[in-house]
Amino acid sequence: MKITDIIQEDVVTVYLDDTILDVAEVFRNERVGSAVVLDAHDEILGVVTDRDLVVYGQNFVDSLEHTTVNEVLSTDVFSVAPDVSVEELAARMREAGVRRVPVVEDGDLRGIVTLDDLIVLLADEFDSQPLDDLAAVIESESPPKDGD
Repeated sequence: MKITDIIQEDVVTVYLDDTILDVAEVFRNERVGSAVVLDAHDEILGVVTDRDLVVYGQNFVDSLEHTTVNEVLSTDVFSVAPDVSVEELAARMREAGVRRVPVVEDGDLRGIVTLDDLIVLLADEFDSQPLDDLAAVIESESPPKDGD
């Protein structure tokens, strides 16, 4: 199975020079815990998460209104093409230790796939009450998808 069925095409993005406070506001308004970080040319530089803001942002607690994403962003960019299989994506996420993966095609951001998306997919694939319960929690906490 390819990841094209679970790609979230409505990707929340922020820019490298946005402040941590700006990003936190985007997270709150969009009801997300991560955003793809772009440079001034809309090239993907990575993903910033709510955890990044809390763990690394605490170093800048006295200057949050001036601290930019650049100061808390990991420089490791991990992305996949839309034709990657779910199995390959899961293995690559495990190897890289990431929960969110931008989907890129010909240098353009096409979407994002998250660990939550994979859990919901697995719940649909297998007859498992525990997986169904996890999927229900995830879906209740997730922002609405296009068409919802």
